[in-house]
Amino acid sequence: MSGITFDYMEQYIRNLIGDNANVLKELEDYAVENSVPIIHKEVARFIELIINIKRPLKILELGTAIGYSSILMCSTSKEIRKIHTIERDKNMIEIANENIKKYGFQDKIKVISGECLDVLSKLDEKYDLIFMDAGKGHYNHFLPYCLNLLEKDGIIIADNVLFRGMVACDKLVKRRKITIVKRMRKYLEMVSNNKEFITSIIPMGDGIAVTIRRNKDE
Repeated sequence: MSGITFDYMEQYIRNLIGDNANVLKELEDYAVENSVPIIHKEVARFIELIINIKRPLKILELGTAIGYSSILMCSTSKEIRKIHTIERDKNMIEIANENIKKYGFQDKIKVISGECLDVLSKLDEKYDLIFMDAGKGHYNHFLPYCLNLLEKDGIIIADNVLFRGMVACDKLVKRRKITIVKRMRKYLEMVSNNKEFITSIIPMGDGIAVTIRRNKDE
């Protein structure tokens, strides 16, 4: 369990969602067997919800791993034209590409190899949805680039923003995680205190933050 909410709440919510089948179940089983972190079940459902509401055409993902989130998003909506997903781990890139090809999403999902900051500085497209799930200690550094790449009415979803509760409670902070916690707090301050944004921080999974630009006429 994540430590963000009570265990019984998480288990109840996950039981309500039920189990996935076919492609996603295979990837979930692989992740468990090989200790590869993927998004929490309730976060996956939330992303499905947002995609069905927003109906994005182009998505940018920071952090590919085995390709689970990208494949989930592609499976959720046939309207998605492309997903660019950034990953630095060569082994993960190989596995992700195999999964993407295996399940027939190679025409929509492109894995970009490299460090997120390096890749972000070179991208020149606009995206309807940006999903942050890489380098928790660098979300504050990613943000300016992501805002430049985000469509005017786009959405940023950042995962793991409460980081096992440490971001919200000093008593939980482990010494070796202090830098990550400080930087994540900085990210949340950046998106919460800027009057140009509306951000909702949700204690779901390991904590997610959803950010949009505020309408200028408000």
